[in-house]
Amino acid sequence: MTYDFAIFDFDGTLADTAASFMLACNSAARHFGFRELSVEEFQSLRAMSNREIIAHMAVPMWKLPQIATFMRRAMAAEAESVQLFPGAADLLLRLKAAGIGIAIVSSNAEESIRAALGDVAATVDLYECGAALFGKAQHFKRAIRFSGLHASRILAIGDEARDIEAARKAGIASGAVGWGYADPIFLQGLRPDRFFGRMEEIAPAFGAN
Repeated sequence: MTYDFAIFDFDGTLADTAASFMLACNSAARHFGFRELSVEEFQSLRAMSNREIIAHMAVPMWKLPQIATFMRRAMAAEAESVQLFPGAADLLLRLKAAGIGIAIVSSNAEESIRAALGDVAATVDLYECGAALFGKAQHFKRAIRFSGLHASRILAIGDEARDIEAARKAGIASGAVGWGYADPIFLQGLRPDRFFGRMEEIAPAFGAN
C-alpha cells in the first residue's frame, strides 16, 4: 500500500536537533529546578517512552507547558545551526514532484522549522507547530481535515513513541525512523505500520520512486 499525504515530525526525523535539544533541556533544568542530564544519560533515555522519561527526570506534569515554551524559545535561538539529515531536502522535493501532500506537525516553532528547511520550506503544505508533548493527535486530525483525504491514505512519520501513539489516536498509519531520538529497536517493538531504516526508504511508501 502507498499513501497520498505525509505528516512529518521535524526534530529527529527531518532535522538533527539532538545537540540543541540537549542544551535546551539542561537549560530548562537549571531554570525550573529539575536535574540536568549528561550525554550518557540522554542516550539511556532513548529506550524509554516520553512518560517514562518525564518520571525519570522527576518533572511535575503541571510544569510541562511552561517547560515546553521555554525549550521552544531556547531551540529557536539555535535554529541557524540546525542541519537537515542527509537526503531530507531531496525527499521533500521528490514527494512534492509526485503530487504528495506534505504537513509538518511538531512541538518546535514554525519559524525555526522554516529557517532550517530553507528553500524546501515551500514544499510543505501545512505547518502545525507548537504541539503539546502529548497533544499531537489533535494536530494530526487537523492535518487530516486539511488533506481532504480518507485517513487510510495518510502516513505520519516520526522518531518517538508519542508519534506512533498520536497517529493511532488520530486513526492514521504510523511510520517510525531509525535515526532519531528513540532507539530503533525500542520503536520497532511498538509495532509502527512502517519502519524506515534509511531516508531513501520513505519516498517509495508514497509511490515516489
